[in-house]
Amino acid sequence: MSGNFDDLETTTRKSSVIQERMSLVSSHMYKQFLEYQQSNANTAILYEQMLRNMDVTVEYLRQSFTARGIPSENIYYEYDKNRHIALLNILWHSITFFTNMKDKPKALHREKDVPLFTGRIIAIKGTLPELMHGYNDEIEQKLLDLEVASLYVPADKSNKAIIKIRHLGNQEFLINQMEAPREFLLRVIETICGGGNYHKEGSRVTISI
Repeated sequence: MSGNFDDLETTTRKSSVIQERMSLVSSHMYKQFLEYQQSNANTAILYEQMLRNMDVTVEYLRQSFTARGIPSENIYYEYDKNRHIALLNILWHSITFFTNMKDKPKALHREKDVPLFTGRIIAIKGTLPELMHGYNDEIEQKLLDLEVASLYVPADKSNKAIIKIRHLGNQEFLINQMEAPREFLLRVIETICGGGNYHKEGSRVTISI
């Protein structure tokens, strides 16, 4: 009889340990899930606001180039609502803005603080046709190779959004979430259109005559 009691006591103790530790795990994951949900919702709002700013920007650029005698047919933007992809074309420059409504929480590394769970809007130079067929890890890597800048959007609306521009060594620019959609759009346009394209050349080979 005592053997059965000991077994029951051991089983109860094990069950209590499992319950206690899994309670900590579920609490931790629940907090991440809430931040994931809210950051996604905030990102969707900022993305929509960015598109409205894009409309105003395109209209201004059309007027500005037309006044200079330059045709404005190649100044436009297109938006695929189902895939959250926006294509902005400014003469010979193409810029793609993309937000993946991710299926799991992802965090931004913080040097002196806990990781910050955020949504993300990515701007790439050019277009990536593969995006039209869905989103996966392989496409994500191609996106990152073409990335110009990203806007990271926290779950707490009172926290500042973070703009990281790749060619500046991923230097961070903090900005309140009200101003972030306009500022991100303008910085990306300035970064891409403020540069230029070089002629392609073959390898430099010394030719003996």
